[in-house]
Amino acid sequence: MLTVAKIIELVGSSEESFEDAVHNALDTASETIRNIHGLDVLDWTCDVEDGKIVQYRANVKVAFRYEE
Repeated sequence: MLTVAKIIELVGSSEESFEDAVHNALDTASETIRNIHGLDVLDWTCDVEDGKIVQYRANVKVAFRYEE
């Protein structure tokens, strides 16, 4: 039973897509955080050069079980 969750905010990025940006944020968080149980995408942004998207970004909140 989950009683307390901790939430952190991250920005994932990708040169390929917004979906890859979300996956990159989750993959990176998973390297050091245990018990991730939720992800909330807050915002999508991107960099544009010469009329083309060159970097996709996803601002996300990652929720995980708090451990003392």
